[in-house]
Amino acid sequence: MNEINKRLLNEFQRDFPLSAAPYADIATKLGITEHEVIDRLKELNQSGAISRIGAVFKPKRIGASTLAAMAVPVDQLEAIADLVSSYEAVNHNYEREHRLNLWFVATAPDSESLDSVLNDIEQNTGLTVVRLPMVEDYHIDLGFNLKFEDPLS
Repeated sequence: MNEINKRLLNEFQRDFPLSAAPYADIATKLGITEHEVIDRLKELNQSGAISRIGAVFKPKRIGASTLAAMAVPVDQLEAIADLVSSYEAVNHNYEREHRLNLWFVATAPDSESLDSVLNDIEQNTGLTVVRLPMVEDYHIDLGFNLKFEDPLS
């Protein structure tokens, strides 16, 4: 991975510019054009290096969200995970070693929209979505210092 992409991934996980032209602000800091920033982000997304660019809000401050889980037959896990990820309301999903082996976070503008998405997932998969509403909130920093070290050194 080239140095500009490394900086793009590492330096803008937090403190994403809040302005009318955030990609232009990033471009200035990286010494490239706004168009280049956007193209690089598209490429990183398509390669799977990133999955989304967006704000993270404290729960219950805006819209509705929930952690959810499903018991998915192992031979269907990848296909069901792909289907769940295809919903715009789903931020991410992950496999867990548990009877409920597919977990995901879903967000929506309101509770009714959230229920509609989860019900749709149930209908399209034929599996129950277990809603796991938040009882107590914890702040988890989702940014990571990405150390791009040479594996041969």
